[in-house]
Amino acid sequence: MASAVLPSGSQCAAAAAVVAAAAAPPGLRLLLLLLSAAALIPTGNGQNLFTKDVTVIEGEVATISCQVNKSDDSVIQLLNPNRQTIYFRDFRPLKDSRFQLLNFSSSELKVSLTNVSISDEGRYFCQLYTDPPQESYTTITVLVPPRNLMIDIQKDTAVEGEEIEVNCTAMASKPATTIRWFKGNKELKGKSEVEEWSDMYTVTSQLMLKVHKEDDGVPVICQVEHPAVTGNLQTQRYLEVQYKPQVHIQMTYPLQGLTREGDALELTCEAIGKPQPVMVTWVRVDDEMPQHAVLSGPNLFINNLNKTDNGTYRCEASNIVGKAHSDYMLYVYDPPTTIPPPTTTTTTTTTTTTILTIITDSRAGEEGAIRAVDHAVIGGVVAVVVFAMLCLLIILGRYFARHKGTYFTHEAKGADDAADADTAIINAEGGQNNSEEKKEYFI
Repeated sequence: MASAVLPSGSQCAAAAAVVAAAAAPPGLRLLLLLLSAAALIPTGNGQNLFTKDVTVIEGEVATISCQVNKSDDSVIQLLNPNRQTIYFRDFRPLKDSRFQLLNFSSSELKVSLTNVSISDEGRYFCQLYTDPPQESYTTITVLVPPRNLMIDIQKDTAVEGEEIEVNCTAMASKPATTIRWFKGNKELKGKSEVEEWSDMYTVTSQLMLKVHKEDDGVPVICQVEHPAVTGNLQTQRYLEVQYKPQVHIQMTYPLQGLTREGDALELTCEAIGKPQPVMVTWVRVDDEMPQHAVLSGPNLFINNLNKTDNGTYRCEASNIVGKAHSDYMLYVYDPPTTIPPPTTTTTTTTTTTTILTIITDSRAGEEGAIRAVDHAVIGGVVAVVVFAMLCLLIILGRYFARHKGTYFTHEAKGADDAADADTAIINAEGGQNNSEEKKEYFI
């Protein structure tokens, strides 16, 4: 890129010296450049040279800018950390094609460096040939992301309750990485060690993890945080945890859950574990299994229940990790009570119906059955008392009715043939003597 300012005679001479230096042997090149720079040093003052530090990720492009305030056309040059001239004005003596001129003017020299590597890191010098000369430097910092991220688990398969070791390694980074641990969505704390080798860092983090059956199939995540990494750089391994069976008994029949004499009972044993249990057995605790019980894999079937079947029935399951069981306590209740229809009075019928209803609805348990029996006894006593009272009233009524009819019959004997009442009495008693006595009685 050409300058818009016309060069003076001394500047032309200096430029010719720069061209000669480019073609000169390496030993004379630096001397010629310095002589050309000295020829361009003006006597002005008030110059100000400045630049900025650069941070770049390995393999990307770094931009170096030397800027001048209040320029008076002084010469600007850029040197590498080894003090080799990269650009003198708009001329590049250094034979490194990765350096390209982006802008040249009296107030700025801007250069790009492509495909930056860790060896390019260091101080780059901007020089302004004034009187006195000015110099400023910019530091290029190269960031190197981890080249490899590995996670390793001590055991591929763990047993519940066991503590295992998990390691994560981030290799060859600059600066050293920060490693974070996660189990599912929960963050865990590990212990990191940093190893430095040739300005590069390898970080290894160790995590001690106690596993449970709930951790089976859950990912363990190693996540890296580094200024050269955008987004989430992570690797993960899924836990495989073996655990003993979990046993649950399900009643499939009777549906209402109340077991009575004569009914059938069916129980199903559900066992889940890792590895899956291959053996599921039924036993009766502290007693032998009923002879009419039928066992079919995880199912237990007892037909025609009776009181002798009462007891605790246990389902057992096992795998290579351990054994587990679940119990079911069976209690057989009495069958529903049935009372024949009453044949007595309406009162007795009503009472008997109430007793039947109470007995039929006593399915809540043993206590309800006992309460129904008490009510039945009381109702029966009341019915007997009422029946006895009715019988007594009937007998008394018939007795009083019979005596009243006899009195009127005796009173009327002989009255039809007698002329008066005295004669009727005498005829009724059968003689004179009796008539006199009657007369005397009535007087």
